[in-house]
Amino acid sequence: MAEAQKEKWTSHWRLFIACGVMILSPFQYGIDFGMIGGLQAMVGFLKVYGYRTPASPSGWNIATERQQLISSLMTLGAFISSGTAGLIANRLGRRACLWMACLTCCVANIIMMTTTHIGALYVGRLVIGLANGYFMTFSQLYIQESSTAKYRGLFLTGFQFFTSFGTLIGTIVDWATAKRPDKSAYLIPLGLIYVVPFFLSIGMFFIPESPRWLILQGRYEEGKKSLDWLRPDGFDTAAETAEIRAAIDKEKEMSSGVGWVDMVKNPVDRRRTLLAIAAVSLQAASGAMFIIAYKAYFLTMAKVTNPFAMSNVLSTIGILAIIANSLIIVKFGNRRVLLMTGLLNCGILQLIIAIVYDKQPGTKSTGTVIIALSCLYMFNYNGLIATYAWLAGGEIPTQRLRSHTFGMAAAVGFAGAWLTTFTAPYFINPAALNWGPRYGYIWFPSCVIAAAWVFVFLPEVKNRTLEEIDEMFEARLPARKFKTYKCVGVLNTLDADARKSIEKQNRVEVLMSEKVQTETSIVKE
Repeated sequence: MAEAQKEKWTSHWRLFIACGVMILSPFQYGIDFGMIGGLQAMVGFLKVYGYRTPASPSGWNIATERQQLISSLMTLGAFISSGTAGLIANRLGRRACLWMACLTCCVANIIMMTTTHIGALYVGRLVIGLANGYFMTFSQLYIQESSTAKYRGLFLTGFQFFTSFGTLIGTIVDWATAKRPDKSAYLIPLGLIYVVPFFLSIGMFFIPESPRWLILQGRYEEGKKSLDWLRPDGFDTAAETAEIRAAIDKEKEMSSGVGWVDMVKNPVDRRRTLLAIAAVSLQAASGAMFIIAYKAYFLTMAKVTNPFAMSNVLSTIGILAIIANSLIIVKFGNRRVLLMTGLLNCGILQLIIAIVYDKQPGTKSTGTVIIALSCLYMFNYNGLIATYAWLAGGEIPTQRLRSHTFGMAAAVGFAGAWLTTFTAPYFINPAALNWGPRYGYIWFPSCVIAAAWVFVFLPEVKNRTLEEIDEMFEARLPARKFKTYKCVGVLNTLDADARKSIEKQNRVEVLMSEKVQTETSIVKE
């Protein structure tokens, strides 16, 4: 680890390229998430799927049920695909699953762009959710499994940055087309969805498969070749391959299988599964999903001047927060402290927004306060919660069950997001409860409870390799002792015969690989 700390980031340029390709996945998800909320405030969209009403500031509104389903069906689809990710991950690699997501995304968009029937639109939203679940799950698995301990947090910060950047692009395109009076107002933003899958599909041809997935499948030589590509020249990939292989073999000896039941079969796996699920669910617990999904509609109903422009401001603030966060994550990056701070700040800000609107609803000064506090809220959410929730949820799962555990964690996270996006219209729509910003009263206690959970249960694993995390969980340490624990290495925990056997197997496989390469080059000459 000491040597890794001294290396310059430029020596890892191939790793940065590989993870950079994968980061296109959350960019696609962000575009869709940012765009769909704006569509529901467009007159051109509402002429097709909504109705006229003098009660709405724009003169048009959409039925609460339709609003719920248009936003929440995508999240439901993501829940289904991420929840079953472990099944397909046993047979297909991370890249193959993402190619499937790209194809599914394009099919869904064709459905949405060629229909004016609400039922077909629902189908399109559900299908694109299936794609988004794969985008968010398998791209993160690839990053977690391929990056070094030092840069894992930075790459996950980049992951969240592109999620927010995609949201910003989606809202900017919505803003640019919102005043169009016909269907082109929403068809142009939908057309943007084809761009990212195209470039992602091409980019994945030039990067290797996840090394840990290959080693887990018993393809040790291919796993080492993947590490050779991802690591700097001269890096001891044979030792890293041996360490990964030893950790996986040790897990297989201690556990019976790879499946959903195995996630909770023994106490260690059960603890890691519950921690991963709860960590990812912190995003939903913060209440951010209703602001992200409905910000243009929410600001319109709060009578904020120029809600589409203000939506862009909120998205931009979120991106600035992630940039600021990237400057500290490598050196500081304490997951527990940053998550607790972000959750408490977000809870307090939502409470203040609710109180201000409750006292003076619909006034210009209240609208100004809501915008200011919403900007602070997005800064805290993107900078302190979203990044670290995904990061913690991806670091904690066990090696052999990573696809199942992280897929289930992502599914529960999407379920929380679905619950928020499905119920939010009941609270903020004038045709229902008409709470508007008073919705913040619900999310203040939610944030406080989530922060308390982080303090008590979430372990600190900053700058730990995935194999070191395995070792600490196997030692059954309480959460407070993870930060100071001194790891001895997986190979050192094995008996002498087992350690020598693994080292010998790796040396033989390396020599065989070199022999094959030499013979191939001789034949070519």
